[in-house]
Amino acid sequence: MAELILVLNAGSSSIKYCAYNTHDDALRLVLRGSIEGLYAAPAFHATDALGAEVETRRWDAGTTLGHEGAIAFLADFLRGHGEGHTLSAVGHRVVHGGVRFTQPERVTDALLAELDSLCPLAPLHQPHNLKPIRILAERRPELPQVVCFDTAFHRAQPEVAQAFALPAEISARGVRRYGFHGLSYEYIASVLPSVDAGAAAGRTIVAHLGNGSSMCALVAGRSVASTMGFTAVDGLPMGTRCGSLDPGVILYLISELGMDARAIEDLIYRKSGLLGVSGLSSDMRALLASDDVQARFAVELYTYRVARELGSLAAAAQGLDALVFTAGIGEHAAPIRERVCRLAAWLGVSVDPAANASDGPRISLASGNVPVWVIPTNEELMIARHTREVLAAPAR
Repeated sequence: MAELILVLNAGSSSIKYCAYNTHDDALRLVLRGSIEGLYAAPAFHATDALGAEVETRRWDAGTTLGHEGAIAFLADFLRGHGEGHTLSAVGHRVVHGGVRFTQPERVTDALLAELDSLCPLAPLHQPHNLKPIRILAERRPELPQVVCFDTAFHRAQPEVAQAFALPAEISARGVRRYGFHGLSYEYIASVLPSVDAGAAAGRTIVAHLGNGSSMCALVAGRSVASTMGFTAVDGLPMGTRCGSLDPGVILYLISELGMDARAIEDLIYRKSGLLGVSGLSSDMRALLASDDVQARFAVELYTYRVARELGSLAAAAQGLDALVFTAGIGEHAAPIRERVCRLAAWLGVSVDPAANASDGPRISLASGNVPVWVIPTNEELMIARHTREVLAAPAR
């Protein structure tokens, strides 16, 4: 009987999943989907490798599945739809690995305790990432589990790129630039040699543009700088997150508007970004389709900031040999790519309108100095690969 690796990405109210056949060296996708609304009107969705619907289910409003109920439902579903497979391991996306964790790790009680200690560094993500791990450890203690960290890829950055200009005693508590979306950047770095060998060996800036947006400078496939810092709210404006903000603004919100920590958290994570600026939507598709003045300004601000960070990262990498767009906006929003490339013309970046309209893969002019690519990311496959590798490695 063939074996499956299940990949889980758990949030506060949803769990995204993918199941891969481990018999194939390339790890063949079998099923993917999500369970949304875990604590109010849950909805389950599953598709096959070609995107065809396998099953959809909705619960009544007011129904609470929670993470435990969702994991139980998913386990039952896989038993009935796993194409004769048996579940052999589970890989998890965990946002924060802190300073210590630079590689994927097999789950143990001691490891979970260490990851708990990192929750203050990512309070909106880490606790929810860890919930399914504990649920599965209790339900299936014999089932191997592996955690893959979104921060790990950036630990290769020079110390100067990770440091804040704060007193040493504060930095020693783990207050530094960590960077996120590392699994996405690691995947792009892994496939770049087959797309553009020169870019893979040189200085490439990857723009992971989606509801969560960031950028990363790669030199020979290694992260040297990124736009996200201590938290995943830093850097570029995002769907509902503000991105970089003068710390003085936070002080103003406290002293002049009387906002407390929770109110500020809600503002900068959930009410800012594209949604806050436009007053209309956090969805780039809706903003691009709108004639509203504020919607147009939100798009302008977003592309301006992407182009500005592109220049900053080119300085960190000491040059630019290629630009890669990835993630939801990066892969599908041709107008955003066109605007960013136009603003970055001074760096030798160009765009071929026809290629850009068809989403590439190469969207730069043949005569351009800097190749520009659209490469779909695949964080789930990266996690599945890591899970298989960790379990195949000799015990330490």
